Amino acid sequence: MKRSRINDIMAAADEMIRHHGFALPPFAYWSPDEFKARAASASRVIGARCGWDITDYGEGRFDEMGLFLFTLRNGSLSDLQRGGGMCYAEKLLISRQDQLSPMHTHILKAEDIINRGGATLVVELYGSDDQGRFAEDRGGLVRCDGIDRPYGPGDKLKLAPGESVTLMPGDWHAFWGEGGDVLIGEVSTVNDDLTDNIFREPIGRFAEIEEDVAPTHLLVSDYDRWLG
Repeated sequence: MKRSRINDIMAAADEMIRHHGFALPPFAYWSPDEFKARAASASRVIGARCGWDITDYGEGRFDEMGLFLFTLRNGSLSDLQRGGGMCYAEKLLISRQDQLSPMHTHILKAEDIINRGGATLVVELYGSDDQGRFAEDRGGLVRCDGIDRPYGPGDKLKLAPGESVTLMPGDWHAFWGEGGDVLIGEVSTVNDDLTDNIFREPIGRFAEIEEDVAPTHLLVSDYDRWLG
């Protein structure tokens, strides 16, 4: 993806987030130079990979297959492993109309996916086989706002604003906006986008960046190179 396109997506996402009554934390608006100057005091932000995340899954077709994310807070795997402390994470996502976030599951992460506003969020579901792999012939059970809901292979949940689904490891899922763009909340156990995303197809998690202009703000995938 071109950096200029990423900058434009950031600006449009910030506008949509504000339109729905949310605001991003102060570090969201730091310039790259400000981030470098504050790196020591912001080590927890950097280490937890909080911040902007825009991906086309390495396929170069963001409008068709892509996702905007902003990680607001993220705990630590060590806390999760010992069963105490900051074991949670929170994100805001934007799924554009008919923009696919492809079929995947997680090894550790359980997550609530919440329609925070906009159009309808469609979540396509499949179950796992006995080894946890994608199973095109199996369903499962999720909870929608605390209510048990069995699903068959390929069932599509349609979540209106305010509705949510809880997904556990082994619940394979893809999602997109129907009828317009959707602002999504994600509340989960500790998030690790480097190792915990298992995609059905062999695709990448992060975009390759073409530096045609300077970044307005750094992506989480920029931290190692810009702040290391």
